[in-house]
Amino acid sequence: MSEEITELAGAADGAPSDGPVVTLTEKAAEMVKVAMERDGASGYGLRVGVLGGACSGLQYNLSFEETPGADDLVFEQDGVKIFVDLASRPHLQGVTLDYVTGLHGAGFKFLNPNATRTCGCGTSFAT
Repeated sequence: MSEEITELAGAADGAPSDGPVVTLTEKAAEMVKVAMERDGASGYGLRVGVLGGACSGLQYNLSFEETPGADDLVFEQDGVKIFVDLASRPHLQGVTLDYVTGLHGAGFKFLNPNATRTCGCGTSFAT
């Protein structure tokens, strides 16, 4: 995995960060770029967030956004800008986003060391 991770901006309140909240594997970074190109979102950032709901209590959310929000933490890794809002940060600290392929298809997979419980589909969790 590449170690090219750069903090572009901290929280709007100037609070220091403890380094990247979410890291991408090389394959995940490559596939994010492919998806951005396909969706006409070249130059956008990858928003990684957490929403309430789902069977285990919280669910992951990925989307492309042109600019970060005022309170977002912003990092760049392997040419991918990553935006994380302050509310999602405690649930995502230390998470690795991977891209996997298998018999049931391919897609992004979250490796979350903070999860105490996950659902069978792997898209929801509890901390």
